[in-house]
Amino acid sequence: MIGYLDLILRLTIWFLLTADISLANIVIGVCVALLLPRSSTAPAALKDWLRTLGEVMVAIPQAYKEAVEIMVRPHTEEAVTIEQVKPQRTPGLIFLDIFLITFTPKTIVLKYHENGGYAVHWIRRRRQR
Repeated sequence: MIGYLDLILRLTIWFLLTADISLANIVIGVCVALLLPRSSTAPAALKDWLRTLGEVMVAIPQAYKEAVEIMVRPHTEEAVTIEQVKPQRTPGLIFLDIFLITFTPKTIVLKYHENGGYAVHWIRRRRQR
């Protein structure tokens, strides 16, 4: 089951990059997804995939909300923090975590550290004193 989720993730990324759902592009995408090297780490648990996909569904309306907030009330403060990777994450789930952080308008991942953290740039509203 997890192998199918990895394949679906790779195909989704392929379709997002190519913006083409023609039969030829689907065949090429499947070939590319199957030829890419597999992870040497232990497979992710199905509950981790489902939890992450649920977080993606929550992030979509959150991204719209944050975009409106930025337009209505400018955000002038910036911060860079190091966020820790959740334990026992596969490369596919780490990619989805980075995607979620970067998807919302107020945050972007600047760098992934191999020791298990992300450098995240935030913008925030200036606090009223």
